[in-house]
Order: sequence, then C-alpha cells, then structure tokens
Amino acid sequence: MSKWLARVGWRHGVAVLAVLFSLFPIVFVVSAALNPLGTLSSTAAVPTGASLGNFGNLLADTDFARWFGNSVLIAGVSALASVFLSALAAYAFSRMRFRGRRIGLLALLLIQMFPQFLAIVAIFLMFSTITDLWPAIGFNQAWGLILLYLGGALGVNTWLMKGFFDTVPRELDESATMDGASHAQTFFRILLPLVAPILAVTGLLAFIGTINEFLIANVFLTDTGAKTLSVGMYGLVAGERNNNFGMFCAGTLLTAVPTVLVFQFLQRYIVNGLTAGAVKG
Repeated sequence: MSKWLARVGWRHGVAVLAVLFSLFPIVFVVSAALNPLGTLSSTAAVPTGASLGNFGNLLADTDFARWFGNSVLIAGVSALASVFLSALAAYAFSRMRFRGRRIGLLALLLIQMFPQFLAIVAIFLMFSTITDLWPAIGFNQAWGLILLYLGGALGVNTWLMKGFFDTVPRELDESATMDGASHAQTFFRILLPLVAPILAVTGLLAFIGTINEFLIANVFLTDTGAKTLSVGMYGLVAGERNNNFGMFCAGTLLTAVPTVLVFQFLQRYIVNGLTAGAVKG
C-alpha cells in the first residue's frame, strides 16, 4: 500500500484536488442561481430551499430574452461570415502566387498583435458619422456591430486555414482544372469538404469570442433592447451586485447554452478531422 501511494496514489490525490478546484466556481454559480434569496451575501456552496425563482425574475424583470436573441444573431452571423472570408483568403494565399503575397501574410500576422480595442476612439468617431448617414448600420444596430467584428475576422483564422489548405495535395486542384473546373468550383466542391475540420474549429472559436465580447459591444450598444448578453448581464451587477447576483448567475448558466449547442453540432466534424488520417490495423 505504501509503495502504491508513493508511486501512483499521490497522483490520484493531485487529480482529485485539481477537479475540485475546477468545479468549485461552477458549483458556486449553480448554487447562487438556485438560491431563492438571490443575493451575494446569502450564497453558499449548497443552497437552502433551492428554487427557480431567479430564472423567472430574470426573464420577467429584464430584457434577457432580447439580449439572448441579439447575441445569438450577432455571434452566429459574425462566425459564419468570418469563416467564409478567412477561407477565401486562405485559399488565395495557399494556392495562388501573386505580388505582395508574402507581405500580405506578414501584415495579417502583425496586425493581430494589436487588439481591436486600441482603435476604439477612431471606431467611435467613424460610426458617429455612419449613424447619421446610414442609421441601419450605426450605433445600437446588430448589423453595424457585425460589420465591426468582421473588420477583425482575418488574421489568425487565415493563418490557421492556410496551414490546413497547404496539407491538401495540389494534384487535386490540377485534376479538377484538367476536368474543366473553375477556381470557384474547385474551392467549393473539392477543397471545402476536405478542410471541414478547420472550418469547424475556427467557426467555434469565432462564435465563442463574439458571444463573450464585452468591451466594444459596451461602447457600441447603449439602448436596453439592443444590448448583447455580456453588456446586459453586466448592467445587472454594475450598480446592485448584491441584490441581483442570483439573477446574474442564472443568466450566466443560460448564456452557456448556445456555446454548448454549437460545440455539440460541430464536434463530429472536429472528431472526423482528427481521425481522418488514422491507419486501420
């Protein structure tokens, strides 16, 4: 027994401690969401008299449903559009040779070193004018925020996809060209199905990053009905953290639902990509 503890047993102890440390925040949030009092000071690891009152108050007393719809719309459209644009750029950089190709790749990489929030003053001034001229894509509009997010869609995603495109044999392109296929047909019918795993990964990362984004959305969205989940949820605890903590935790649990569903939907594409090169014995 002592030898087992010295060699293997202590590892199990460390693993158990790591699991408990990781689960504690989740347990605390679930407990606070089920706490009928709904305050931070009354929250404990195990709630007393658990109920779903915080969920009902969240849906009845706030615009959570509107925030939820705004977030899903913005994150979904932004993720799809960013994946499509990045795939087009990656295909061009991987398969075509043109003047400025290397400089373009380096520029995309260097630009990603600076966060988009550094340009928030310029973006604010720009959209102040856009709001006056084209209100449909200005402040407090989902489509305007989507366009703003698409401004930073290229970069890391393009580099990731380019590396994946480079692993696809060029002989497939040449065979398709010999059969009379155009660049568009080769891209959509041959290459995209082969690089589906990286499309799923980048789409998932783009969705998570957009639905959790707060800084730019907080500046861009000020009307209550136009807010996203991150901005709206922040407003619940910005002034009355103690009183609204239960509703905040309930909203946090509901906010995780879209991300989990997207991951479950894309999981099979990711797994198929990881196992595509396996050798059958």
